[in-house]
Amino acid sequence: MSPLAFDVAHMFAGGLVLVSFLMLYQDRLLPLINVLALHSFILALSAAWQAHIQDNPDLYVTALVALSLKCIVIPMALRRMIVRMGLHREIEVAVGTGLTMLTGIGLVAVSMDLMLQATAGANLLARQDVALALSVVLLGLLMMVTRRNAVSQVIGFMSIENGLILAGTGAHGMPLVVEISIAFSILVAFIVIGIFLFRIRERFDTVDLQALDRFREERR
Repeated sequence: MSPLAFDVAHMFAGGLVLVSFLMLYQDRLLPLINVLALHSFILALSAAWQAHIQDNPDLYVTALVALSLKCIVIPMALRRMIVRMGLHREIEVAVGTGLTMLTGIGLVAVSMDLMLQATAGANLLARQDVALALSVVLLGLLMMVTRRNAVSQVIGFMSIENGLILAGTGAHGMPLVVEISIAFSILVAFIVIGIFLFRIRERFDTVDLQALDRFREERR
C-alpha cells in the first residue's frame, strides 16, 4: 500500500474521532443532528476509500448505505421529529462539557493503547483503524451516558454504529450480506425508536430522561 493511501485512510478515521468530539460539544439538538450527518458522510468517504485501496467492491455498498440512509434519510427524519415535537432547546447534560471532553480524551488514549497492543499481529492499517473505531464507539457511549435527552441518546447510538462499521471496513471489509442486514436493522431500529419517542412525548410531554425518572419515583 502506498503512503498516500495509508494517510488518507487514517485521515478519514481520525476525522470520525474529531467529529465525535464535536458531538460531545454540541448543546442543542438541531446542530447535533447536523454533526451526525457530517459523521456519517465521513464514514461514507472512509468506506469508499477502503473499497478502493482493498479492491473490494462490496464496500462501495457500505459507503452508499452510509451516505443515503445515515447521512440524508435519518438526519432529515430526526429534524422533522424535533420540529413536530417542539424540541428546539438546549440539551440537558449530566456532566459539564469540559469534564465530558476530558473524559473523552482519556477514553481515546485508553482505546488506542489497548487496541494497538491487542492487534499487534495485524497489519498497521487495520490496527490503527480498529483503534480509532473503538475510540468512536467509546465516545458514542459517553454521549449516551452524559445526555439526558432521549433524542441525543439516539444520536449517540448511531455514532456507536458508525464506529462499528469503521472497524469492519478497516479490517479488510465485511461480507455484503452483513452490510445489508446491518442497514435494515438500523432502519427498523430507527423507526421503532421514533415511534417510542412520539409516544413518550404524547404521554409525558417531555423526552427528558431525568423528568421520566422523577415520574417513575412519584408513581412508586
